[in-house]
Amino acid sequence: MKRTGAQLIWEVVTREGVDTIFGYPGGAIMPAYDALLDYKIHHVLTRHEQGASHAADGFARASGQVGVCIATSGPGATNLVTGIATANMDSSPIVCITGQVGSSVIGKDAFQECDITGITQPITKHNYLVTNAEDIVRVLREAFYVARSGRPGPVLVDITKDAQNQEVEFSWSDEPVRLRGYRPDLSALPKEFDRALALLKDAKRPIILAGQGVIMSGAETALLKFVETNDVPVALTLLGLGSLPATHPSNLGMMGMHGEAWVNEAIQEADLLLAFGMRFDDRVTGDLATYATHAKKVHIDIDPAEIDKNVKVDVGIVGDLRTTLNTLNERLPSRQRTTWNAHITELRSEAEQRDILLAEDDGNLYAARVIHELRKLTGDDAIIVTDVGQHQMWEAQYYPHNRPRTLITSGGLGTMGFALPAAIGATFGNPDAEVWVIAGDGGFQMTACELQTCKQEGLNIKIVLINNGFLGMVRQWQEMFYDKRYSSTPISSPDFVKLAEAHGLTGAMVDSRDKIVDAIQTAQRTPGTHLIEFRVVAEDAVYPMVPTGKALHKMIRRPNRKPAIRQDT
Repeated sequence: MKRTGAQLIWEVVTREGVDTIFGYPGGAIMPAYDALLDYKIHHVLTRHEQGASHAADGFARASGQVGVCIATSGPGATNLVTGIATANMDSSPIVCITGQVGSSVIGKDAFQECDITGITQPITKHNYLVTNAEDIVRVLREAFYVARSGRPGPVLVDITKDAQNQEVEFSWSDEPVRLRGYRPDLSALPKEFDRALALLKDAKRPIILAGQGVIMSGAETALLKFVETNDVPVALTLLGLGSLPATHPSNLGMMGMHGEAWVNEAIQEADLLLAFGMRFDDRVTGDLATYATHAKKVHIDIDPAEIDKNVKVDVGIVGDLRTTLNTLNERLPSRQRTTWNAHITELRSEAEQRDILLAEDDGNLYAARVIHELRKLTGDDAIIVTDVGQHQMWEAQYYPHNRPRTLITSGGLGTMGFALPAAIGATFGNPDAEVWVIAGDGGFQMTACELQTCKQEGLNIKIVLINNGFLGMVRQWQEMFYDKRYSSTPISSPDFVKLAEAHGLTGAMVDSRDKIVDAIQTAQRTPGTHLIEFRVVAEDAVYPMVPTGKALHKMIRRPNRKPAIRQDT
């Protein structure tokens, strides 16, 4: 049975279980778009290719499946780059399909020619240039396999226009994909388990550092059993939030630069760190020379390149986290750590007195209060997609997550403009979920064009827009470290409510605390995408904060405030 190369693209995509893709057409990918009409695949037309790559990423994070985006050659392909780099830093499985000029003119500066495989080589798990239709099925099958296996990540497949037009015989095999030299299914050695268990047996002050690997491997149940059997407290990375319910007594909260003060202090006092599916990012560790100097360290990760990369460890275990934890759980002794947990509770009690939610109502609207009220009005199943900046950290601090895949955010790359297009993808990845965007006035303007995608697709996305009139996180650094010299951080904005209305959507503006609840409830009742602009205090800061290059426990803390009666928290 003969098929064109363009048809082969969709034959593979459908057999991989994909029914939704995100993209933007153009000259070099037109044969694929023409063939798409004959397949039961829903194409979401984003307003910018960056939006397509972020949407594929959001789909992958919300669903746990591979997200797919598609674009043309040249600027279409290069516009995907930021989204590809975002997915790569956060190990998100996406397949990016791009068109390329005809193979006969590659290297001749043809119209909209660009070496996208060369450009994306450092930011993809793997990529391909396909110049012959006979290779399309094999390459795309490999692309999906590479994207989802081992440590997931983005794969790009660049297909020339003549390869899309060629006709070749189509055949399909359900045999598993195997690649020479690529062995993602690594397993730990018995002696590594022995050494890890021996360190845990001797430890008096252990802490688990839980990262996104817990969620990506589906290890939440195994982690819970480990925690409850050996009574070990858990600190979480930003992307690990939701891997252990926030309400669990062993959940300490987020660690790192803007993590909870008691968490960072406890890590510095620990005598054993058990790093599960995290990579010791610099935002987590602070100054490496002073990081947890009294602690032995056990690191479990599926990627051998992460072991000893940033932090030298005493035991490195390479393997799937769920499988590894299940093996450890079979030999894990039951234990209570009353003294250690009581000490952490004391640290926590002191730090919580600085919480801004305890402060008197001074008539100002604070972003933390907005996010706190949002959490009370949405359930555990709601998906929150954040942009990057102060609001992102306030979400992590004031919106506790009890379920995995309910926080979608750009961690490693820190990509402003991520939230709205990623929320579009998340809505398709988990269509039954209540999806909320939390964004700032700066990042939102980078991809606000995707409001029209929401309108065209009839999506039910709710948007909390925190407007403080600044590029807030940069402004905070300028305040603290540059003598309040606010260089290029004050930012003007359109009337966001009118902007939403111009796209055929609805919106409201809130500038006082007493209107928060009603605005959120109105949004929940309103069909379709609805935007709420919250005009908050301009010069509020995220606390605590570990300055760059400082020890993890050397935090800038929020000044103590006169406490108010805590009636509504």
